[in-house]
Amino acid sequence: MYRRITARPNVRRSLLSLSAVAAVGILSATGPATAAPTGPDVSSWQHVDGRLIDWFAVRGSGHTFAMLKATEGLNYVNPFFVPDSVLMRTAGVARGTYHFAQPNLPPEPQAALYAAVVLGQNGPLDLPPVLDMENSGGLPPAALIDWTHRYLTTVQSLTGRVPIVYTYPRFWRTAMANSNQFTGYPLWIADYSGKPQPDVPGGWPTWTFWQTTDSGRVPGIAGGTDINVYSGAQGDFGRYANIPSFGSSGSS
Repeated sequence: MYRRITARPNVRRSLLSLSAVAAVGILSATGPATAAPTGPDVSSWQHVDGRLIDWFAVRGSGHTFAMLKATEGLNYVNPFFVPDSVLMRTAGVARGTYHFAQPNLPPEPQAALYAAVVLGQNGPLDLPPVLDMENSGGLPPAALIDWTHRYLTTVQSLTGRVPIVYTYPRFWRTAMANSNQFTGYPLWIADYSGKPQPDVPGGWPTWTFWQTTDSGRVPGIAGGTDINVYSGAQGDFGRYANIPSFGSSGSS
């Protein structure tokens, strides 16, 4: 999410094929799929030359949601967070927002910064908050596990919603010692292997979002972007994202 990873050509072809499969609703973490909502995740990197994202084009291409970087550490706010938030809601794109963790700094102020910037996570078209865990900050596993507990507890108390954990399998198994203490939080896993299902670490029984590629192409977004798919693990996507008119089938 934060740093680009260049896939080998044969792997990239597999990933793009996998994303296309996800887009028509074939993938599911819990059994036979009905429809699988998909969406990009974006930060300032997707605003090439300062250009705004055309969220109407994103929605028109079939993507139901997007994950938007809000904050990082104690003092960084995505300069495009406000216009993206306004425009994606106007276009009818459900908004997920994430904080990029800097564990070398205390967790509670980071949670407070994030909660202040996102201005609530309980309105229409709001997905739960996300903690992006891909940086250890130099902490050993025990300290990093404690840091993560403290951040998640704080952000849940501030937003009123159970946060989502974003990570990579290798990072979780090494930096977090493959801890199984976080299975009560939904998992957003980044796995670009091209396999039919992602590699799920940490004892999670399933995944909620899967980042299938970091080199997707989406109308309305300049350059490459990550593409994600929702599994249905948290139930109907419309209810999960506070979309009253989304429908009970989980498709638009």
